[in-house]
Amino acid sequence: MESTGTPTADDLSLSLFDSSQVAIAVTRGTRHVLCYMNRAFRSTFGDPPYAPVDEAFPELRRRHRRHLFDRVYRTGDPETINAARLTRGEHDGAPRFVTYSLSPATLPDGGRGVLVVAVDVTEQVAGRQRLAEVSEERRLLKRYQSLIASSSQRVWVADPQGRVIERSPGWAETIGVPWQDFRGRGWLNCAHPEDREGLRTAWQRAVREVPDVFEHVFRLHYRDGSYRHCRLHATPVRERGVVVEWVSTCVDVEESWREERRRTLLTRAAAAIADTHQPEEAFAALAEVIVPVLADACSIFLLPEALETAPGPNRPSGRPLLVRRITIRAREGMPPGLPPRRPLHIPLDTAFARAVRRRQPEVAVFPPGDVPEDFSPPVSRPWLRRARVHAGVLLPVSLEGAVVAVVTAFIAENRPPPGDADMTLLRELVEQAHGPLLRALEFQRTQRVAWALQHSLLSEPPRVPGLELTARYLPSPAAAEIGGDWYDAFPLPGDRTALVIGDVTGHNIDAAVSMSQLRNMLRGLAADHPGERPGEVLRRLDAATHLTMPEEQHMTTCVYATVAAADDTEASLGSPRVLDYSVAGHLPPLLVTKDGDGRFLQAAHDLLLGGPDPVLPRESAAEPLPAGSTLLLYTDGLVERRDESIDQGLARLRDQATRLARAPLDLFCDSLVDQARGTESDDLALLALRVPR
Repeated sequence: MESTGTPTADDLSLSLFDSSQVAIAVTRGTRHVLCYMNRAFRSTFGDPPYAPVDEAFPELRRRHRRHLFDRVYRTGDPETINAARLTRGEHDGAPRFVTYSLSPATLPDGGRGVLVVAVDVTEQVAGRQRLAEVSEERRLLKRYQSLIASSSQRVWVADPQGRVIERSPGWAETIGVPWQDFRGRGWLNCAHPEDREGLRTAWQRAVREVPDVFEHVFRLHYRDGSYRHCRLHATPVRERGVVVEWVSTCVDVEESWREERRRTLLTRAAAAIADTHQPEEAFAALAEVIVPVLADACSIFLLPEALETAPGPNRPSGRPLLVRRITIRAREGMPPGLPPRRPLHIPLDTAFARAVRRRQPEVAVFPPGDVPEDFSPPVSRPWLRRARVHAGVLLPVSLEGAVVAVVTAFIAENRPPPGDADMTLLRELVEQAHGPLLRALEFQRTQRVAWALQHSLLSEPPRVPGLELTARYLPSPAAAEIGGDWYDAFPLPGDRTALVIGDVTGHNIDAAVSMSQLRNMLRGLAADHPGERPGEVLRRLDAATHLTMPEEQHMTTCVYATVAAADDTEASLGSPRVLDYSVAGHLPPLLVTKDGDGRFLQAAHDLLLGGPDPVLPRESAAEPLPAGSTLLLYTDGLVERRDESIDQGLARLRDQATRLARAPLDLFCDSLVDQARGTESDDLALLALRVPR
């Protein structure tokens, strides 16, 4: 229930109107309970009761005017009751007339009501002067509403063209600018130089288009020389649809602005780094977040030695610090010719090395362009001088107790040196990157081990009299990981040569380890059973795989073949060599004759290794190898493309190989790899054998 008590003017902060010559009252709520009257109002109406307007003003009830209060309260649009005749206070029997101006009101406690301006127009019903006074009181009312809504002490009033026309003690106290420099459009010069033109353009547009509310955030110059973010809130005051003035306030929003910026930058950094697989990618994404919000230029240096060694603290060795600049970013408008990305040696007596040794940031402020010699590498200083930087930060990045990188950020022009809040945010950004960076660094270490393992096994094929052998391996740039593709070739007793191509499921160090195990087991089985055909050797390998390898690593494809001298009959028919082979779920070998005929060898094709029954026999097939022919064993990276089926890829490979039938074997292999380069979604390996003519 709404109170009908007798609040005072002080309770409502309406004492502004106590001395007004115009009668002013305020009602509260939907019942329109009278809750405030100034002295002029009591004088006019004889101190009516603090009650709903129907009871306080009988003439309004009799004339059914209460609905106007309802409309003002509901829609917010002002209403006017012209020349309402009073039933009380008649003078010498003559009627009295009052004009009521009704407008929406927001009370200091957040409540809503209607503000009533009552003017006695008994003798001046047709007089313009009294109507002008009513308009002035309405303007005062709307100005009061703007002040209540803004709840700020920094207030100014401007004319319809946006020029300040009234003094503002709050502004003067905040910015310390004399009135003669602030009036008119001089207030615009109190904005930060970088924000000044944007504020001027936005304010001119607002004056021209007159929105209901104008808001703009900019950096305001304070009397202590600092800049803080403020929100300008301006409301046009209209009379008969025409703007007569602007009432504006300015609220300090520095803390909320910083918190919003912090959340935004941390979110951007997390999103940018989340999908990176390499330290270089992660740090490049971090630099994109730092510039231009926190700095004008940012370089990030990687410490390669920290990546090569096991986790642990950096230990000074007496040698200069080896670093490699992996990314550099400068905001738009900075000088061209950024410093190069190349390895550098940093002396140990510099601020850079000190930041690494202590694992603590270094901050320096200096005259524009006068960068201390120990604060940046010599190769960077010419550009920093041209950019006229005047402050810098060296922030080491530590992972597992070792400094793996240093983030350098430099400030130029009118941007202030980094404060405590900026340093805290920089640290948070780097800490936000720790998880992805750690994963990237661990991946790099793992990848290095896998590469070493894989390349130690992918050796050059042996030299075999009467045959040409060559191999190729290409990692996939799309997968950015170590694959399980492998090839092998080795001599067997009886003047025979073994050929192997295989693919272990997966792209990680486990795949590389599995590939190593399979390669070594196959070599051992082939050497221990030199007289067995390839199908039987693969059956033994399948059984050994089930016994020695985890189930998730069983899925492997493979081709195992042997090449031996043909018997006299085959040799007399032009095939000096014969191929004996077995296929375990792998792509079929391709045989290309010297005349350019190509076909896939489809016989002896069985399930991949790791099938449900490792004791089932596997097929072997013999194939004569004509003089001048080329045998190609390959993995799926050579034929698979996202936009075509595997059959299309095999047909494409056969066409390319047949066109190269007479090319030297190295050129034959290089051409096939080059045509697949950049389109492969997997790593690829191939092993080629050429029978001389």
